[in-house]
Amino acid sequence: MTPIDRAADDVEPGDLPGLPRPRETLTLVGHEAAAESFAASVAAGRLHHAWLIGGPPGIGKATLAYRVARRLLAYPGGGGPAGLDVAPDDPVTGKVAGLSHPNLVALRRHRAPGAKALPTKIAVDMVRRALDLFAATAADSGWRVCILDSAEDLNANAANALLKVLEEPPPRALFLILSHQPGRLLPTIRSRCRALTLRPLSPEEVARVVRALPAPFPQPDDAALARAVSLSEGSVARALAMLDPVTAGLVAEVETLLARARNPDWGRVLKLAETLAGRDAEARFEAAQDAVLRFVSSELDRRRDEPPVRLAALVEVAERFGRAAREAATYNLDRRPVVLSLFGELAEVG
Repeated sequence: MTPIDRAADDVEPGDLPGLPRPRETLTLVGHEAAAESFAASVAAGRLHHAWLIGGPPGIGKATLAYRVARRLLAYPGGGGPAGLDVAPDDPVTGKVAGLSHPNLVALRRHRAPGAKALPTKIAVDMVRRALDLFAATAADSGWRVCILDSAEDLNANAANALLKVLEEPPPRALFLILSHQPGRLLPTIRSRCRALTLRPLSPEEVARVVRALPAPFPQPDDAALARAVSLSEGSVARALAMLDPVTAGLVAEVETLLARARNPDWGRVLKLAETLAGRDAEARFEAAQDAVLRFVSSELDRRRDEPPVRLAALVEVAERFGRAAREAATYNLDRRPVVLSLFGELAEVG
């Protein structure tokens, strides 16, 4: 299925120019057992009302969720072929891709027309509007499906509003809740969901997804793809980030500065901080975070014979950096102090 033409202000997290979104993607690579679990539940008529689909970003959680939604909406009375496939020319396929099906709602951050930027959180009023779908029976007596992408984006009031409907779900309602870190969600939400954890893709699967991306995506040469896959940690999103020359160059600079962290080049560190503080630098900041985690992991391995107290100090720096990065994302804070503090603390721990 080719990507849908989008207006200039039609922006969602994770968008890449010219590439299909998960709801426009009909092929799921990997996760066969998870897909079979859903298909078996659908065929048996015993589909739990809420599923918590967990796993790292960019591995196919949303693609799986939209496959499930298409299958239920295409065959509202049951029946149909085995598995989760729906024909590309089925009317439901186009409606799901365009989020125009009356029995489907996608709860996600989305830039409103005229807004300058994506909202940083999913607010409670967005949840309430989405849950209006469940106020009446579906027109065809079929399923009503809500896909939340992702649960980490809910603010506290929004999470509580969602919890209320999960506690007393209407009949034939399905909530597919995607989460990059399920352990951080409200225990009350987790307890009302059937957990399904997706694992990172294999290197071969990541490469297969990238090679199958449609034009105008420029296919990388073998060496560039191999490096991107090696740094992807099983995530197609990370692999694609590393195929962006600007992102790849930024990560290389981060790696260079981390290698010299005992004696920081503060001029270059400050320049890096300025680059990562930009309004449109969210994805590159995430790539820089990944580079920091790889560095800490390799340092712990390289220095494994050192006294535990020295290694613990390095781990604490990484944990503080992670917390500061999450707070910056949650509250839309300046990222420059996060970057500068990281290098200052790394210089102290040696």
